[in-house]
Amino acid sequence: MADVGGPAPYIYVSTRMRVRKAKLIPREEYLRMLNMSLPEITRIIGETEYKKEIDELASSFTGINLIEVAISWNLAKEYQEILKITPAGLMRFVQIYLRHWDIQNVLTILRGKVQGMKPEKIKEVLIPAGELDKNILDRLLVEDSPERIVESLKDRSIGAVLAAGINESLETGSFANLENELYKQLYARMIAEAKEGIKGGYEFLGYIQMAIDLKNLITLFRFRAQKAGEDIRDQLIPGGKAFTVDELQRMSALESLDEFIDAARKKTRDPELNALFEELGQKRPVHEVEVLVTKYQLKQMERLSKLHVFSVFPIITYLELKKYEVANLRALARGKEYGLPNERIQGYLVM
Repeated sequence: MADVGGPAPYIYVSTRMRVRKAKLIPREEYLRMLNMSLPEITRIIGETEYKKEIDELASSFTGINLIEVAISWNLAKEYQEILKITPAGLMRFVQIYLRHWDIQNVLTILRGKVQGMKPEKIKEVLIPAGELDKNILDRLLVEDSPERIVESLKDRSIGAVLAAGINESLETGSFANLENELYKQLYARMIAEAKEGIKGGYEFLGYIQMAIDLKNLITLFRFRAQKAGEDIRDQLIPGGKAFTVDELQRMSALESLDEFIDAARKKTRDPELNALFEELGQKRPVHEVEVLVTKYQLKQMERLSKLHVFSVFPIITYLELKKYEVANLRALARGKEYGLPNERIQGYLVM
């Protein structure tokens, strides 16, 4: 969407985001769905914004497959529609934000290939929202090996990192280090572009730094849960505001959870972040930590979107909320498919 001058395009897109947010599934509905069977959940989803996809795919898929494909299609379509109405002055920020889907899609394809999954099965969960569009992803899916996939991406922004890490990933059977390096590159580029002096860059930089801090916090909690090796430095993303990599490295060596939380709290004067640390100070499974951190991040993004109405924040806040709505529906469907207790499924929901 081209800027036509003045605030009109920004007012329009901000209004459209409010309308879309109002249509997101509320907490009460998730709680209701927890007490439903998978067919009942499918019916409820078919009465929401996912109706078109559910109706179109119902003749080809059933059960959890119908839900997963429908919500993935809907999310991809929603992202493409948002790009169409984004003002030119904000387009660059939105495109930068959406690059994380390139990482997720490529790693999903690589993991699927290694596991011997059929291309059409891998395709069901891809979200063509980044630089790598549907046609490019389709070409990657028919490549006959992970090495060929990486070779075909050599001229892309993620090509060099993929090429440097693919052999280790295939030898160890884990893509975790490669994924981490890709995100390090992504955040470094986001920081660089936010600092280039374009309008709105300073505010966007603050969001990126917050996202890095929270991603690193989750990494620290995973590290503690797994009792991994001594050095966590390589797993951390530089560029956060609240914590340096050196500080996080020192915090990772603290054995007591209380000491760990106290060290984290001393680094911030933000009362809401301190309240988050209070909650994290109770012993919780890692997935519950991730949910709490994600809820904090979404709350901060909501605050930024109200503070900077004519900025990129209303757009990326909605995109994040929509992403987690899809994640919630997927967690609900999978939990029901595997017969998990409602309390356990609820522990994975961001609501």
